[in-house]
Amino acid sequence: MNRLHLHLLSDSTGETLEMIAKACLSQFDEVETIKHFWPMVRSEGHLDRVLEDIERRPGLVLFTLANNMVRRELEQKCRRKGIAAVSALDPVIDALTVAFGQQAKARPGRQHALDEAYFARVDAIQFTIAHDDGIGWENWEEADVVLAGVSRTSKTPTSIYLANKGYKVANIPLVPELPLPPSLFALNHPLVVGLTTNSDRLIQIRRNRLLSLNQAPETDYVDEQAVAAELAFARRLFADNGWPVIDVTRRSIEETAFAIVKLVNQRLDAAEE
Repeated sequence: MNRLHLHLLSDSTGETLEMIAKACLSQFDEVETIKHFWPMVRSEGHLDRVLEDIERRPGLVLFTLANNMVRRELEQKCRRKGIAAVSALDPVIDALTVAFGQQAKARPGRQHALDEAYFARVDAIQFTIAHDDGIGWENWEEADVVLAGVSRTSKTPTSIYLANKGYKVANIPLVPELPLPPSLFALNHPLVVGLTTNSDRLIQIRRNRLLSLNQAPETDYVDEQAVAAELAFARRLFADNGWPVIDVTRRSIEETAFAIVKLVNQRLDAAEE
């Protein structure tokens, strides 16, 4: 198996760099990557300390540095030490420079500026956390999306992911024995989306959950017939109310969230026509 030390060096939080690295690494099989994160590198003194560690564990340096002096220092020292260093954003910035006919501003962390969108995301995250697992149903009308599904269909992680994109999300577990709040069926603004999954996969996830909590691994919670009945109940509910349904069996959280955003946009487009 190929093994690589990957040094992610940024003059900001490094979130952008981490996402780029994750997307690129997903294209390779049977590789072992040891990631080293170096955020907020904005001075030559800090860079020298980082380079000492990189030299001890050489590999590939992937960087986003807006300060030309610090960047030049990194490139020169990596070149002298025979360490490959790649700027992650250069090709895109170069293309945009040509398209706009102007030079890019060398401002580190500018994408994280405290603008209106930033505060909207914070508001969405706070709302979503306060409306997890059926809580706060009295003001679900303020949500953008309400997710419904049986236990362990990724409602909470999907909600949090969407909240980080600026969507206010509430979610509710569907339990055949428990009544649902009447307000769920009278919502006007939020899009209600049903999440479902394969029965075998759901049982496996639930059993692993029970084991992680040191609870009995064989209960109605993982009983084949009981789980099938839960899923059937949920699907009837979705169909009776005309709610769109997303099967999360083979989807990552990101893929499920993307499908939900697509439904939200389709709804907005239809409302504008």
